[in-house]
Amino acid sequence: MKFLNRIFEGVQKDFRLLVFILALLEIYRAVFIWLMSDYISPESTSEQIQTALWTGLRLSLKTAGFVTAISFVFVTIFGMTQRLRLLVGIIFSFIFSALFMARFPYYQEFNATFGIELVRGWHDDIFSIFTMILQEYGLLWRLPLAIFLTLICIAILSRLLLLKTVRLPEMYSTFGKLIVGLIMLGFLAAFGVFVRFGGSFTYANGINWEGAAITSDNFLNECILDDGQALYRAYTMAKYMSAGIISGVDENKILESAQFISGKSDLIENNLAPYLEKIAKGARIDKPQHIFIIIGETYMQWPLIGKYENLHIADGLKSIIAEKNSYYSRNFMPNGDFTSVAITGMMTGLPDVNIHVNYQPKTYAEVYISSPAPPLKKLGYSVDFWFGGMPGWENISKMAFAQDFSTFYGYPDLNAPKYSTWGAKDEDLFNAIEKKLESEPPTVHFIMTTTNHPPYNLDLAAEGFDVAKTVEELKKLPNVTNAENLAVELGHYWYMDKVITKFIRSVSEKFPNSLFIVTGDHAVRVDPSTHPTIFEHQSVPFVMYGAGIDKNILPPDVVGGHISIVPTLIELIAPEGFKYYSIAPSMFESFGVAFNRDVFLTENVAGKIDSDDVEFLPHVASAELKSVNLSQEREKAEKFISAIRTVSSWILKHDLNFESTN
Repeated sequence: MKFLNRIFEGVQKDFRLLVFILALLEIYRAVFIWLMSDYISPESTSEQIQTALWTGLRLSLKTAGFVTAISFVFVTIFGMTQRLRLLVGIIFSFIFSALFMARFPYYQEFNATFGIELVRGWHDDIFSIFTMILQEYGLLWRLPLAIFLTLICIAILSRLLLLKTVRLPEMYSTFGKLIVGLIMLGFLAAFGVFVRFGGSFTYANGINWEGAAITSDNFLNECILDDGQALYRAYTMAKYMSAGIISGVDENKILESAQFISGKSDLIENNLAPYLEKIAKGARIDKPQHIFIIIGETYMQWPLIGKYENLHIADGLKSIIAEKNSYYSRNFMPNGDFTSVAITGMMTGLPDVNIHVNYQPKTYAEVYISSPAPPLKKLGYSVDFWFGGMPGWENISKMAFAQDFSTFYGYPDLNAPKYSTWGAKDEDLFNAIEKKLESEPPTVHFIMTTTNHPPYNLDLAAEGFDVAKTVEELKKLPNVTNAENLAVELGHYWYMDKVITKFIRSVSEKFPNSLFIVTGDHAVRVDPSTHPTIFEHQSVPFVMYGAGIDKNILPPDVVGGHISIVPTLIELIAPEGFKYYSIAPSMFESFGVAFNRDVFLTENVAGKIDSDDVEFLPHVASAELKSVNLSQEREKAEKFISAIRTVSSWILKHDLNFESTN
């Protein structure tokens, strides 16, 4: 009877702990929705908010159940000290309070609760990340506030656990004790199932993080996930990434995918090389002396769109686009949502398939068949990579040399002061490149900028940017919150745009026979409002400028992405019959689809890969929309994405040979 009493008493206290954690998560959820209400879509109703709160409460049963299970096992079952139960509550109160405070800047940055970005960040420069959190995201005031919230939690929970418990009535018969024990066991088992399935006794009627997005509002869907479930999502994604699991990859269809890429359905070989081999049609312009592929940090496309023209933050690139010797496509996508994914895609020609290319032993043991350096060298160029940051960041310099780049220049090579934790200012980077040109042979320069990145600590006034004026313009736009912070971020974009434009004009004057390609590493981080479109949130520009380029060098607004840049370049300058290898087609022969991990883009629409969420592009005339078949657009995208990703995954995991089957 003593054992049963201990269990009965422990279960009551564990239930209080569960209710406390559940209430804490729900309160934090409600407060977050209230304080971030500007992110709720105008179309969302109060019923949807209530749905998010109720569904979130059910989902949080799982999180609260996990916390309570620790107390139940070690205190209630094994009889360890009662203080352990309080300690468990204190530890998780602090964890959830700290995560609650971190959720605000995280959502403002990524338009999501904790997710895949954490996995990517783990492989980043930890010191720089910490510095950014300290300087940009208010660690010095958010952490004390989290501690203060934890103290309130301790005061409430300690009193809650001290409340008297109900004792079992005294029983002397063994049969009576057995019945009570069985009833308790049955109740605990049933309640455990109820908690495990998120407020249901069956999986079919339960809820989990993968199926929690039940409203039409992305913000509310993210709020349904408490921070514990969001971290579990990140953990699950990390497992998928380590296994290379991503939408569209089916290595059982490697032959079919290779045939699709080659455009030769009758080609049957057991080696990928023949399928990836491309034959250049012949040079379309004279061979440039220097080629510059400029990848601007967070060079998102939306500032170039007409409705944001009054911000005047992309006037430099706009002036380049306006000239007759330029080409601009708005239908362009980055390789992913992170700088490292953009760079690895550029260095290898491989699309993102949830495999950290820069951490694969194979990357340093061989040059991938799709890597751009070998064919560019064959055309007579040195191939250099310039980076305003540290060479050791994400193994970038090591990877460049492993993939046959001629030289890598990082911050230590620029002989410039360190502007931020990430490295040198863009101005110092481009000055170093321009100075080097005078003694360089024909070279293809891959250039990655760094200044337009948190922490945003550039002296904008000294650079000539009017923050106050930009704030006023931002306030005229719908759904803009914290215009002051956004204006500072856009000032760094303006600075990058100004420096890149100055470099292009200066080098063009000194070396008229030069070619410039400008794009962005990603768009995700800075949105024009709390409700950006898919296109605004994801797309980056594609601009070509230089001798021989004109508005008709490519079809208007041709679709492309990062891994199609080098094939396009080769088709632009290589002699007829020149052989090279590429997974992606050039933009001269585009399949009309570009994509990254989450989003696809066709001539007419942008959409999320694993959902039916699509939108017409802002530059498609309304008269054209009537002829667009959305199911055909999606079908085309799915087939292309599956083929490209399957081949990329195969290359990363295997050699080029495969068992050919029909």
